[in-house]
Amino acid sequence: MESKRVIYALGVLLLCLAGLLSEVKGGDGSTKCGFPAIYNFGDSNSDTGAISAAFTQLHPPNGESFFGHPSGRYCDGRLIIDFIAEELKLPYLSAYLDSIGSNFRYGANFATGGSSIHPGGFSPFHLGVQITQFTQFKSRTAALYNQLSSNRNVLPLKNSLPRPEDFSKALYTFDIGQNDLSYGFQHTSEEQVRASIPNILSQFSQALNHLYKEGARVFWVHNTGPVGCLPYAVIYYKSKQGNLDQNGCVKPQNAIAQEFNRQLKDLVFQLRKQLPFATFTYVDLYSAKYELINGARNQGFVNPLEFCCGSYYGYHINCGETAVVNGTVYGNPCKNPTKHISWDGIHYSQAANLLVTKRIFGGSFSDPPVPIGDACHRPKNV
Repeated sequence: MESKRVIYALGVLLLCLAGLLSEVKGGDGSTKCGFPAIYNFGDSNSDTGAISAAFTQLHPPNGESFFGHPSGRYCDGRLIIDFIAEELKLPYLSAYLDSIGSNFRYGANFATGGSSIHPGGFSPFHLGVQITQFTQFKSRTAALYNQLSSNRNVLPLKNSLPRPEDFSKALYTFDIGQNDLSYGFQHTSEEQVRASIPNILSQFSQALNHLYKEGARVFWVHNTGPVGCLPYAVIYYKSKQGNLDQNGCVKPQNAIAQEFNRQLKDLVFQLRKQLPFATFTYVDLYSAKYELINGARNQGFVNPLEFCCGSYYGYHINCGETAVVNGTVYGNPCKNPTKHISWDGIHYSQAANLLVTKRIFGGSFSDPPVPIGDACHRPKNV
């Protein structure tokens, strides 16, 4: 009789375990990664408050569509990195440079507006600096976490710090490279920009290798978007006959962005072989964004080269500012940001970010083609 009870209890236990496992399976039957944190590196496309903390705050109407106030993002609302956090059921990332009200338990954001991979661009916070910041952050938070007890007086502080064991389990995301190209287009020739790509990507490789040595294992790498489709780029580009495509984008600049992406993809393939315990997902953000631009009107957007806030038409007026020139007010924001792909001529609107994110989450724009929640699994053919 006793043996039957034991067998029955074991059977119930096995059924419970099977139920738990079924809840964490991926779409292909693999176990979901369950990332405990995200560490992001990049530029203004994923900056969640670094520039605002380091230099000057952004002004309304930035943030109006979601946060209701400027949130440190160059957008009317959320960025792709915010939607990534939502998808992984994690809080929005605090900027590493922001010391006010930040919580780093679930990761940190080192992305800073204007940043590039190569030093000497628009911002002093190039990728090498961001990697150094991460290394210091990891070391200092681990030391403090281990020093703090579970006393209730210090528990709130301890709970705002990352758990040391989570660094190796976290997702490491990258969205950087656009400013390397944009800065080059403004200061050198297109031929020189193209020739600089191998050196830029060599530095990107060094950064990822450094993170690998620090324990990073899961890398989610966005390629660069169609820079020639940014309204800012089109306005300042001295167009020649045949140099604009059917959407009004600058073809030579997009061609260089595609070459950058081709070499970046080759680099990711090399890193997969060189770093045996890491997984790399290469995300074709270029195609996801260009598809959105190409089908803008069919998806309810206005002309993709129209932007909502600020002005570059003869007068450079930042989003949130206005100027009166010869009786005309420049810089007033549009009434409906959801109809615009471009928020301020350089950055995408929340509506556009959401649609791009929906495209990339399922894996159809990724190599290997895995959903972001399964990105910790190594491809079987590697």
